Amino acid sequence: MFVDTDNKLIWKNGSFEKWNDSNVHILSHTLHYGTGVFEGVRAYKTAKGAAIFRLQDHTNRLFEAAEKINIKIPFSNDELNNTQLEILNKNNLDQGYIRPIVYLGNEGLGLRAKDLSVNVAIAAWEWPSYMDPKAKNDGISVIKSSHRQYDNPLHSGNKIIGTYFSNTMALHEALESGADEAIMMDKDGFISEGSGENIFIVKNNIISTPTKAHCLNGITRQSVIQIAKDLDFEVQEENIRYEDLINAEEAFFTGTAVEITPITKLDNKPINDGKRGEVTYKLQNKFQEIISGKNSLYENWLTYTK
Repeated sequence: MFVDTDNKLIWKNGSFEKWNDSNVHILSHTLHYGTGVFEGVRAYKTAKGAAIFRLQDHTNRLFEAAEKINIKIPFSNDELNNTQLEILNKNNLDQGYIRPIVYLGNEGLGLRAKDLSVNVAIAAWEWPSYMDPKAKNDGISVIKSSHRQYDNPLHSGNKIIGTYFSNTMALHEALESGADEAIMMDKDGFISEGSGENIFIVKNNIISTPTKAHCLNGITRQSVIQIAKDLDFEVQEENIRYEDLINAEEAFFTGTAVEITPITKLDNKPINDGKRGEVTYKLQNKFQEIISGKNSLYENWLTYTK
C-alpha cells in the first residue's frame, strides 16, 4: 500500500517527522484499550490542484467523536484542517488518502485513562483504488456476515478505534469465503452496513438506506443522499431486511474508500441481473463530476490545497 516512504513526512503533535522514523510507545493506552479516534479523508486531483473532499465535515466528526469518549484534542479545528492541506503539499500528492488519528500516551497503564497525554498525528499517501478498479463497473460480491454490528451506541456516527473489531472479523470472513465484502446486521436483525461502508438499495426508483441507529452516518453517505435528492430521486432512511437486499433492483456501497461501488452478488446469487444499475451509474457519474471539481453547485465540498 505504501510507496516512496523515504520521501514522505508525517505530522505529529505540531511538527513534521520522517515517515519511517514515526513511532508510538508500546505502552500507549490506545494500543491496549482502543481509546482513540480517527478519520478517513480523500483528496482528489482537479484542474486547480489537489482538493480535499468535505474536509470541514471530517474534522468536525473527529472532534465530536473525541468528545464522546472524553478526549480533548489539544489543537484547534482550523489547525488540523490546515495541517491536512499542508501534509499533501509536503508529500507532493495531487490526490490521496489522509488519516488523522488521536491517541493517548504512555504515562501510565490501566483502565483509568487519566492524566495521559493526548497525541495527534496526520499521515497522507497515495490511494489509487481500494478495490479492483473494475468493481466500479462490474460490482462486487458480498456475504451476510455471522458477525453482528457492534452494539455499543458510541459506534453510530463515530470512528472510535476500539469499536472496529467486529468489522475486521466480518471482512476477513468474507474474503475467506471468496467474496469481496460483508453485510453486517444490527442487534434487531436489520441490515446495518458493510465492514467499512454504508449500503443503499434501489427498488421502483426509490433509494433506501438503513437508519443511523446502528451504522456510521458516513460523510459519503450524507453526500450521496443529497446528490440523489438533487437528481429528484426519493430517498428513504428505514429499516432494511436481508430479504429487501435479495429482492432489490440495485444495491451499492458508499464510503471514503469505495466512493460508490455497485453490489451485484449476495451470498453467491446475483442481485437482479447481476449488473450495475442505472441509478447507481447516474450517482457515480455525478459524484465523479463533483470530486473532480467539474460541478460548481458542489464547489463548497472541496477545499483546495493551494
